[in-house]
Amino acid sequence: MQYLTVKEVSQRIGVTEKTVRSYIEKGELKAYKLGTSWKITEENLQTFIESKSNIKKETN
Repeated sequence: MQYLTVKEVSQRIGVTEKTVRSYIEKGELKAYKLGTSWKITEENLQTFIESKSNIKKETN
């Protein structure tokens, strides 16, 4: 499993690293603390992005 750093996430979603850390601290973005660094999985980032979307998923 590959992990993204706070810096990589901030660049991908267009916010500051401080904002990404805020999302993590508020529990909005699931992350893992490895040593002194936060690591985010691609799956957790996609879940976060979808939760912020104004496009609703279709249910059958």
